[in-house]
Amino acid sequence: MTFLETSGLELQSQNAGVSSLSGLPDRPAPNGQALSFFPAGAEIYAQGEKCGALYRVEFGAVRVYRLLADGRRQISAFHLPGEMFGFEADDIHHFFAETLCATRVRILRASAGNDLSSELLPMALKGLVRAQEHLLVLGRQNAAERIAAFLTDMAARQGGLRQVELPMSRTDIADYLGLTIETVSRVFSKLKQKGVIKLPGLRSVEIVKWQALHDMTA
Repeated sequence: MTFLETSGLELQSQNAGVSSLSGLPDRPAPNGQALSFFPAGAEIYAQGEKCGALYRVEFGAVRVYRLLADGRRQISAFHLPGEMFGFEADDIHHFFAETLCATRVRILRASAGNDLSSELLPMALKGLVRAQEHLLVLGRQNAAERIAAFLTDMAARQGGLRQVELPMSRTDIADYLGLTIETVSRVFSKLKQKGVIKLPGLRSVEIVKWQALHDMTA
């Protein structure tokens, strides 16, 4: 069963208990936590809002991005099930967080019975490492190498599976890698023609030649 199919089944099983699709908690959770369901394309928080919680993806996926001065969008991260986001160095969100598909998020707020300090350091360090790796991809690699690095990263985060599910669109990938959607589509097509990947669906990639893909990122 694929990543997206699992999310769909979990969504169906929860629908009876969801009172709205606006991010309201769909069931109680202990110690200052809440489980909230968001439909695809919903805003979890906005750039400039006050922050006071951490977020963990239960199922679905989230994109974190900023709007640049010229109106362009720069996606800084994608978050998959089990991953946390929302950490800021101060009390203001400097990015938008938005769902890519139907998503349930665990919201963790600090309270007397819920000390988040143990969550903060690992989350900050992991975020720093990913930010550094993202900068290396953007600064040193050509379009094909950027997409190869993106696919190997997505595969690793989904357990090293041969078939990788992509909850994000080609436009999202372009905005994450600093490319145009035409370039992303062209590179996917070239990798398919070379037999490095197969494209069983618009949001699915089967990695056929792992070593060839890995060598492109070196």
